[in-house]
Amino acid sequence: MAVAIRLKKVSDTSKKRHNFRIVVMDELKPRDGRVIEQLGYYDPAKNPASLKLDKEKILAWEKKGAKISATVRSFLKKVK
Repeated sequence: MAVAIRLKKVSDTSKKRHNFRIVVMDELKPRDGRVIEQLGYYDPAKNPASLKLDKEKILAWEKKGAKISATVRSFLKKVK
């Protein structure tokens, strides 16, 4: 099973606000599928956008072979 660190969409459809969780999940699962572990969140609706990452866990999963999506990699660059 190949795993990926990517965004999972969590939204309030009545207000059309989208929030995202940064999660570890199977690559073959859909975007809103089952999560192995949650590593942070991203809320673009706030001004400035709210971002929280657990860098240690992300790096630990990367050492285990998890692929990091381009968006999450750009978030890591912003945090460093």
